[in-house]
Amino acid sequence: MSLRLRLAAAEDAARLNAALAGLSRDLGDDHAAEVETLRAAGWGPAAAFRAQIAETGPGPLVGATLYSPVFSTVRGGAGIYVSDLWASPAMRGQGLGRRLLAAALADGAETWGAGFIKLAAYHASVDALRFYDRLGFQVIEGQHDLLLDAAGCAALAESE
Repeated sequence: MSLRLRLAAAEDAARLNAALAGLSRDLGDDHAAEVETLRAAGWGPAAAFRAQIAETGPGPLVGATLYSPVFSTVRGGAGIYVSDLWASPAMRGQGLGRRLLAAALADGAETWGAGFIKLAAYHASVDALRFYDRLGFQVIEGQHDLLLDAAGCAALAESE
C-alpha cells in the first residue's frame, strides 16, 4: 500500500466530504457540510480553506486535514487554524496525523507565511488530546472558544 499526501483539488470534494463525515461520526457530531458547499468554499473565487488529503488509491481517503489562515497580533503574524484532522481507524497510530499537520503547516507557510498552528479539541477526545500533547501543543490559558451561530449572525446583521 503506497500512501500519498497531497493538496486537495476541487475534484476531491466528494472524497474529502466523506472523510470529514467520518470524523463527525467519530466525534458524535452532526455533519452539515455538503459536497457543493465544500467545493464552493474551498475552490471558489475567495477560497475559505485548503485541505491536505492522504490516499492509497482511487477509493476512500485514509486521512484529511482542513485548515484556514488565521492572523494573530499577539503572535505577530499568520498561522493556520486546523478545523478538521482525521485518520481512518486503520491508519491511526502510524504517524499520519503528524504528517498531515506538517503538510498543512508547510502549505500554510508557503501560502500565507504561517508560523504557528491553532486548533480546538474536545475535552472528551482523550486520544486526540494525548496526540496533540506529544506534538507540543499547549492549552491557551484564559481563553474560551466562542461561536455566534447563524441565528446570532442574522440578529447581529439586523442590528445595524
